[in-house]
Amino acid sequence: MNQFAVYPSLEDRVVFVTGGGSGIGASIVEHFCAQKSKVAFVDIAADASRTLADGIAAAGHPKPLFIPCDLRDIEALRAAVAQANRQLGAIRVLVNNAANDDRHKPMDVTVAYWDERLQVNLRHQFFAAQAIYPQMKAAGGGSIVNFGSISWMNAEGGYPAYTASKAAVHGITRGLARDWGSDNIRVNTVVPGWIMTERQIRLWLDETGERQIRENQCLKEKLYPPDIARMVLWLAADDSRLCTAQNFVVDAGWT
Repeated sequence: MNQFAVYPSLEDRVVFVTGGGSGIGASIVEHFCAQKSKVAFVDIAADASRTLADGIAAAGHPKPLFIPCDLRDIEALRAAVAQANRQLGAIRVLVNNAANDDRHKPMDVTVAYWDERLQVNLRHQFFAAQAIYPQMKAAGGGSIVNFGSISWMNAEGGYPAYTASKAAVHGITRGLARDWGSDNIRVNTVVPGWIMTERQIRLWLDETGERQIRENQCLKEKLYPPDIARMVLWLAADDSRLCTAQNFVVDAGWT
């Protein structure tokens, strides 16, 4: 990470990350800690999250605060936000990263499954922002980074509850950017392409996947979690101070 940008405005800034225990979220947590931010993150996977926090501290960076939380439980999410505020101070950056892209066939979807997928992929993004808004307003502003997906932009099939959720994230971003802009709160969406997390590699990176990358991406290199984390850092920092209500696609030119 040393060959990339250091953002002075992120030092000591309080950051709250959802789904920070693995994959893209873990890289986001690592990158903010390397910027000497004060980081709190929530995740349902307690063992992996504690291992991550310990590893960051062992590397000489500020240890992040891990708070176990199932984001389907909005009261637990609100309690985690309040705990982070008490222990670290006013949250100035929210990264709504958590999601799950499990595949499902349209005709297999039940009402219960649909509702649960929207809880996992959409609902918590709004309620995390709602819970943190008073802190950002009182502190004079902040940055909210929501996570979308190129899946619905590319008309992908095989997981309609996921693509519906991710399309809706863009509406939340633009609406909140308008509502809270007068409070100096910026709201943007990061839109990842196919990111090579351990899960993605294990489940879907086969010969067909390799061919899709070669055929669809303008840039032929694989994308990895740090490529997304570095975009999030920029959106959180004062360097992007007049960017809001925008979608920042990081997909090597696939879309």
